[in-house]
Amino acid sequence: MTIRLAELIEEFQVPGASTAYWHDGEIHRQAGGLLNRDTGVEATPGSLFQIGSVTKVWTTAMIMLLIEQGRLTLGTPVSEVLPEIDPSVTIEHLLTHTSGLDGDFFHDTGRGDDCLEKYVTAIAARPLAHPAGATHSYSNGGFSVAGRVVEVITGKVWDTALRDQLVTPLGLTGTWTLPEDVLRFRAATGHLGDANDPTPTWGIMRSNSPAGQICATAADLVRFGRTFAAGGGPLSEESVRAMAKPRVEVPARVYGTHWGLGWILDTWDGTPVLLHGGNTIGQAAMLWVVPSTGTVIALLANGGDTDGFFHAVAADLFPRLAGLRPPSPPQPPDPPSEHDLAAHEGVYERTGARITVRTAELIYENTSDLADLQPPMSFDLVPTGEHRFLARRPGDRLWTPGAFYSLRDGSPHLYFGVRSTPKTS
Repeated sequence: MTIRLAELIEEFQVPGASTAYWHDGEIHRQAGGLLNRDTGVEATPGSLFQIGSVTKVWTTAMIMLLIEQGRLTLGTPVSEVLPEIDPSVTIEHLLTHTSGLDGDFFHDTGRGDDCLEKYVTAIAARPLAHPAGATHSYSNGGFSVAGRVVEVITGKVWDTALRDQLVTPLGLTGTWTLPEDVLRFRAATGHLGDANDPTPTWGIMRSNSPAGQICATAADLVRFGRTFAAGGGPLSEESVRAMAKPRVEVPARVYGTHWGLGWILDTWDGTPVLLHGGNTIGQAAMLWVVPSTGTVIALLANGGDTDGFFHAVAADLFPRLAGLRPPSPPQPPDPPSEHDLAAHEGVYERTGARITVRTAELIYENTSDLADLQPPMSFDLVPTGEHRFLARRPGDRLWTPGAFYSLRDGSPHLYFGVRSTPKTS
């Protein structure tokens, strides 16, 4: 069984891609396009791509292994391991993106093995963006903290602990974290902009490693995903079930309806699906797991319209592999909603982002240390209800859901891009 990979690569202007999936008791692999448009090196099934935030599922699994050993619980205050962190934050808060720790605090603390230790000191000095447990807001920073928890308990740097806990037990040979290791293999370069030019910066800072630094082949991602579909890996069945249990309902369904531990959770045709995506500098990844059928699909790409590309591949493969149909992308209501968004106009701001909302427009400005890689973006806004909307950049194919809501203390927030942002003016 194959997919129309070359055709879809051209349709969605993806420079190169690699996919792998489990079917009939074995891994099937397919690749196409280029790893780097400047060099012309072709993508192969054995090529390494940056998997971005799919790394968070791996870091969660590492924490779960420590819980199995009795060295932590989900309710353990993080401050018992890292005294600098606010005592209200628990391990579960980190793994469900409800900690309140700055989500996009991209702080480069160098390439040394002490990078996470330094990062924790820096993020701990910043106030929580919201009280722990008050809302879901995607937190890269929270997973860097989780990685440091692993380091302190194991006595190993996160990269080494990853190899010892997961990579070696699973027999993975195409999974690496440090650039000096990745460059021994055929490795993808990201592409950005309308011209899909190779990125001026290859990778993210090491202090973000537990949140998004793994590079892997698509086949290795499938082997990791099989742990959650068939068992037999280093995690116990109890840990696998715990990670797949709905913990937090999200304010707007962007990728799924709930968050578990590490995993995004959704239901397709009544069937539970585990998934997580990742974006780095010009690269993107997606991993889907259907525990009931044993289906696992991994997809990696290095630029272009990756959202549209991923949806098209999923729509092609899932009906054939698992008899499931991924949800159709959301569309503006027809007839248009009678509601408008005037009551929600204003400026919403958090660390790393400033969002200006007008009646029919949203302007997103990256204010993090990576701002020079992402110019301000304008989105068209269409109301879908009294407090809900769809947003889309001119020229894009897909709409992104969002919502306006208030926390228990009454403070108004915007939920967009799976992040919660308070209204400041």
